[in-house]
Amino acid sequence: MESKRQQKHAKLLQKELGDIFQKDAKHLIGRSMVTITRVMVSPDLGFAKVYLSILITDPQATYELINEHKKEIRHTLAKRIGKSVRIIPEIAFFLDDSASYAQHMDKVISDLNIPPAPEEEEDEED
Repeated sequence: MESKRQQKHAKLLQKELGDIFQKDAKHLIGRSMVTITRVMVSPDLGFAKVYLSILITDPQATYELINEHKKEIRHTLAKRIGKSVRIIPEIAFFLDDSASYAQHMDKVISDLNIPPAPEEEEDEED
């Protein structure tokens, strides 16, 4: 269970990292659409797990490129929030594949061939 302080810090990180990927890190992600789906912060606020959802292009290649430039992203984050927080957390990125899994399950369900249910005869009892 995260404390209010951790939750507040996580929301700040989620917002700022989202802005960084939209504006400052276009050279990293190209045409990809990167969404920060979840941020979990350690109790000492020194470490953050950031879950990314990557759409449009190859998620694995984009994830690897983001992971290679982790220090640059953290530096940009430090410039943005350095005056409002005491510690800039170390960041670990993880792929969140829940969106692609949901899309896959939707396709599987829509491809099912389910015959219509037989109509039940209504017994009228007087």
